[in-house]
Amino acid sequence: MAKPPVCKIMDYGKFKYEEKKKASEAKKKQVVVHLKEVKLRPKTEEHDYEFKVRNVKRFLEEGNKARVTIMFRGREITHKELGQALLDDVVKDVKDVGVIEQQPRMEGRQMFMILAPNPKVAQRARDLARQQALAREQAAGQRGGDKEKAGQPPAQGERPDGQPQPQQPPAQGQAPSQPPAQPQPQPQGQPQPQPQGQGQGKPAEAVAPQAAAAGGAGGAPARQEPGAPKA
Repeated sequence: MAKPPVCKIMDYGKFKYEEKKKASEAKKKQVVVHLKEVKLRPKTEEHDYEFKVRNVKRFLEEGNKARVTIMFRGREITHKELGQALLDDVVKDVKDVGVIEQQPRMEGRQMFMILAPNPKVAQRARDLARQQALAREQAAGQRGGDKEKAGQPPAQGERPDGQPQPQQPPAQGQAPSQPPAQPQPQPQGQPQPQPQGQGQGKPAEAVAPQAAAAGGAGGAPARQEPGAPKA
């Protein structure tokens, strides 16, 4: 022990919660052994006996214990050897999966014994139970992840199931939408060109033929420059 003793301040509520959580996790992974019971009578028929024995084998393969009970009625209690012989037959039929945990004994008008799975069968049942518990935990974690993903809105251009959203074709007679053209910057010191027909007269080549046609049609003669030969 350190001198002076070292102490640590802790959250007792958090400590109790963590201990409870660890105990819960350990309880999920442990194998719970149940005691199953099968009842027979000294006069049980062959078919019923085989059916009961199959149930005993199934109980033992699942890792549980089985209690085999022989019920005596009336004067059957005077022939206890019949019940003992029936229990011996059960032991022989299940010897590959089970062993005797408690020897046959009488309790009132009933004779019973308890069978337990052998070590190999018990280990196999424990491994199967651990695998099932692990599969349940993984399935629960996957369901939790799916719920969190379902709570988030889908991204732009993406469907709720995560697949890309297909583009809709343009309607008939409607041109596909295009982004507006951005104006290109003009270099400084140069005049911007104006569209033809706005703020300008007709070209000189077009004015001269029109004036000549007007003079030949009986209008005012065209003005002649001095020094030019007469027509």
